[in-house]
Order: sequence, then structure tokens, then C-alpha cells
Amino acid sequence: MSETPRPASLPPDSLDARMTQRATDVLSRRTDRRGLGRVLPFIGPAVIASIAYMDPGNFATNIQGGAEYGYALLWVILAANLMAMLIQNLSAKLGIATGQNLPQVIGRRWPRPVVWFYWVQAEIVAMATDLAEFIGAAIAIHLLTGLPLIWGAAITGVITFWLLTLQGRGFRPLELVIGGFVLVIGVAYLTQFVLARPDLAALGAGFVPSFQGTGSVYLAVGIIGATVMPHVIYLHSALTQGRVPTASDEQKRHLARLNRVDVIAAMGLAGLINMSMLAVAAATFYGKNVENAGDLETAYQTLTPLLGPAAAVAFAVALLASGLSSSAVGTMAGQVIMQGFVGFSIPLWLRRTLTMLPAFIVILLGLDPTATLVLSQVILSFGVPFALVPLLLFTARRDVMGTLVSRPLVTGLGWVFASVIIGLNLYLLWGTFTGS
Repeated sequence: MSETPRPASLPPDSLDARMTQRATDVLSRRTDRRGLGRVLPFIGPAVIASIAYMDPGNFATNIQGGAEYGYALLWVILAANLMAMLIQNLSAKLGIATGQNLPQVIGRRWPRPVVWFYWVQAEIVAMATDLAEFIGAAIAIHLLTGLPLIWGAAITGVITFWLLTLQGRGFRPLELVIGGFVLVIGVAYLTQFVLARPDLAALGAGFVPSFQGTGSVYLAVGIIGATVMPHVIYLHSALTQGRVPTASDEQKRHLARLNRVDVIAAMGLAGLINMSMLAVAAATFYGKNVENAGDLETAYQTLTPLLGPAAAVAFAVALLASGLSSSAVGTMAGQVIMQGFVGFSIPLWLRRTLTMLPAFIVILLGLDPTATLVLSQVILSFGVPFALVPLLLFTARRDVMGTLVSRPLVTGLGWVFASVIIGLNLYLLWGTFTGS
């Protein structure tokens, strides 16, 4: 069965080779680096994974939450982010401990009929996720340039093709570019936060758990249910497998601790950006009787008269950076899923072409883009337990994880989080299909 694609024969002076050598020196204690210099070689995998927590689906949910309930649901985003930190850390640790990604571990240890079922559902979920991200980027281009959505989709396709070519240059160039997109999103929302001037006292009160009627409960379910992305659980384990060579159990433990810093930093930043989204929406739209504020185009058009054109442009730029980067990450996840579960792959350009087609069909048929985003999140909900359950099962097994096996307390906490997330997703699906 094939491994995750790695660039072959990178020159010894390449960025990847230098960063890997620095990481090896840290693990072997052959360097006196301290502080950021000691941690920097291990930063990257969680940065790529964190993009899934800032995708266009999060934009719509967070804006709607702030517009309808003010700052009241900030605590929900905080809770969801803490859950994500634990789950993504487990995924990263699986890759370090086994040298395999989660689809490979499932593919090698479970019966073939189960594995093929897993592959099919994971591919459907990955394609649904990519649909939302691709359309989000197309909407952003339309908002910034006025071009029709179909042209925005075409430009998105060209840019994401280019992003995927960076994989041929090693892991570090792509990590740096994705990190640049995260920085753009962060700066854009910092700009909006300053312009919106949220009420700091009310913002602080938003971290006290409370609800404002059944509507806020349902929206909170949507925020938490859409937080943990199945495709990025699969991908994160692939990003850490074999990235830094380890020669002993002690080095594996040391590497796992340093990767935990990567997860906390990247997921923490993603959480702050999501909180900023909701806070800006609360300061701008709450109590203003803005209809359909969760609609991305409506939010953009409403920001100009309320906060000025700079805020609207910052919103669209953040959405574009989110859509482009998360679309590329979604395609990478699809490749990992196919290789891990069934042991074959197709060229990235072909996968990118195939995953673009649903977005073009949605646009050509004139379907509502925001409604399509919501539908994609519903499909995504089906895949959550299929990624979470095996992750928790395998990371609790010493014969799989060796010295990095999860402690009972961590596993127990993971099952609590998984039960909450799966239960809320089921509730969300029930409400979606029954209208209750």
C-alpha cells in the first residue's frame, strides 16, 4: 500500500531538508536553541489543519450567531475550539507514533468491506467540504471584483491548482503559504474588529454559558457540529507521519510534546479568529434588524453602510483567503483518504478537476450558493463519527501507539467530546430533515 506522497530527492540545501535537520538536532539534543528557535521546526502541520476551522462554512455560522444573539454564543466557540485541540492533537500523535495516517491504520487493521465503506463515505464528505470551500472563494472574488460567480470559480480553480503544485517542492513551502493565508484572515478580522468597536463588557459576558431560547440552542449545535471536520482529522495524521524522523521512544515523546505546541498555537489562533467573526457580527448587525445576515453576500453589502468600505473589503479578502486555502487542503485530504483506505491514487490535477465540477454545476444551475454551503455542512455531519470513533479507539491501544498511547483520562475526555459532537450533529440532522 502506498504511503503519503513525499517529494523525492530534495536537495540537501532545500528548505525541507534544513528544517528537518534542525528538528532532528532538537530531538537529539545537539543544539542549544531555545524559545521560538527550538519550536519553529515543528510548526506547520496544525497550521494547515487549522484552515478547516476557518472555512466559509464557519463564516456563515458565526455571522448568523452574532447577528441574531449578539455575543451570547462566544462561549460555544471557545468550547468547540477546546474540543478541536484535543482531537487534532490525537490525530497528530497517531501519525508520529505509527508512521501511518488514520486511513492507513484503518485500512490495514479492519476488514476490507468495512474499509471500502469507509473510503466511500470519506470521499463523499471530502467532496462536500471542498464544494463549500470552492464556492466560498468564488463568492469572495465576485464580491471584490463584480465578476460573475462562474468566472470567480474559474479563477479559484487556477489559483488552487497552483497551490497544489507546491507539494512537489516539499512540505515547508506549502505550510508557509497556508500560514500566510491564515495571517491574512487574522489581519482582516483584526481590522474589522477595530472598526466595529465591540462592547468589551458584553463581549466578556459572552463567555458565560447561557442560551437565549431554543433558536440559540439550535445555532450553538450548528457551531459545535461544524467545528470538527472529518477530512482534516484524516489529513493531520498524514501531515505528521514521517515528517521528522525519530530514533527512539524518548524522541517520539519529545516530538509529540513539541507538536502539541503546534496544535495549541494554530487552533488557538483559529479560535480567536472565529470569536472575532462572531464579535464583529454582534457589534455590527445585532439589534439592527438585518435580514439574512448569515448570507455572505448580504453581510458584505451591509458592512459598507454600517462600518465603511474598508470593513467590507477586509471581510471579502478574509473569505477569499479562507476559500482558496481550505479548498487546497480539502484536495490534499481527499488524496490521503484514497491512498490510505484503498491503496491507490490519482494525479492531484485530476482530483482537483473532479472536485471542482460540483461547484461549477451549482453555479451554472443558479442554485443559492449560501444554501449550498449549509447543505454541505449537513453532509459533513454524517462523516464526523466515522473519523472520531476509530481515532479514539486506535490512540487508546498500546499495540498501535506504543509509548504514545493515550492516558485513560485523555481517552475518557475524548469520548465525552466525541459523544457531545456526535449527539449534536444528530440533533442538527434531525432538525434539518424534520424542520423541528
